[in-house]
Amino acid sequence: MEPEPPLVRELFPDLVAELVTLLEEEGEPGLAIAAHDLRLVAECGCGDDVCQSFYSAPRPPGQKYGPGHRTIALSPSTGMLLLDVVNERIVYVEVLNRPKPESP
Repeated sequence: MEPEPPLVRELFPDLVAELVTLLEEEGEPGLAIAAHDLRLVAECGCGDDVCQSFYSAPRPPGQKYGPGHRTIALSPSTGMLLLDVVNERIVYVEVLNRPKPESP
């Protein structure tokens, strides 16, 4: 059995704290709670220096999420944070133009 992917809050606690705060401000309390349990399933892999995006669920075939998908654009003080949400589950966190977070 494969080990579970690491919790994002253990790798990048400041990012998760910011996601929680921004989601609460956005009127998304359920997603704010869910942000505590995000796992880093895979990095984006685009290779762009400004991208620190990651998947918190397996990538969909063909890169289309389909029904139940929505994107939430958050308003951080630095850079961009966008979330892909499918059926009220955060599946992808787009992190752009932000300083690299310190990992513990």
